[in-house]
Amino acid sequence: MIPVLFALCASLAWGVADFGAGFSTRRLPVFVVTLVMQIVGLAMSAIVLAFVHESPPSWRQAGWAVVAAVTGLVGLSAFYRGLAVGTMGIVGPISTTAAIVPFAYGIARGERPSTPQLAGVALAVLGVVGASLEPIPEGRGRKIGAGVGLALLAACGFGGSLIGLSKAAPGGVVWATLIMRAVAVPCLLALVLTFGGARPTRRLVPVLIVVGICDTGANFLFAAASTRGLLSVVAVLASLYPVVIVALARILLNERVARPQLAGVALALGGVALISAG
Repeated sequence: MIPVLFALCASLAWGVADFGAGFSTRRLPVFVVTLVMQIVGLAMSAIVLAFVHESPPSWRQAGWAVVAAVTGLVGLSAFYRGLAVGTMGIVGPISTTAAIVPFAYGIARGERPSTPQLAGVALAVLGVVGASLEPIPEGRGRKIGAGVGLALLAACGFGGSLIGLSKAAPGGVVWATLIMRAVAVPCLLALVLTFGGARPTRRLVPVLIVVGICDTGANFLFAAASTRGLLSVVAVLASLYPVVIVALARILLNERVARPQLAGVALALGGVALISAG
């Protein structure tokens, strides 16, 4: 019961974080939003590490954490920008197809997927296509929805980050998260200084702090769930965060999603569930 609760809480925290980041990116440059979030996550990880006293990872494990940081940074930047320019109820579910990346990585390394996993890949691809096509006004057909390309780029980045994190995690979950944040912060700071960007307003600062806390807290919750329960189960539960995004977007932003796109969303989420559970 505890692993299930942790995984559901992680999903909820990721959903809140992603919605808040997407909302903030509509008012601030994506690099500014991501920088503040990563700074909060860095501080939070350092505080947690001071209490858990994990042993430092090996150089190889630390290197994989750097890989996870860079690919994750690309994924987050694309994801938050996609949430800002597109429909959150579409961008969020498409990004969950990140599960295909480590899935393909495993095949390349000689793993043999099960029949449910193969079916999940097919469903996820069909779901992305269905969710990506939004109706053109006056019933003249369909077009690629805004933010879909960014959502697919985010999925690739998230998938690469999952691979890196899986290699770094044996050296300590908190250490891996800390290294990821420590790498991301100076990179984002350089981008902000190079391209410029408005400072967060007083109203947005609390939102960004909550985003950083929720995102980092979700990582810790999922890690705890995966060490106490079946990974195939907790991974499916933690992947439900797009449901939170869709619900918040519908309630707070009054976003509407066409029925065919909803069907695509359902297929994509179903595919992710099969890939994770297979």
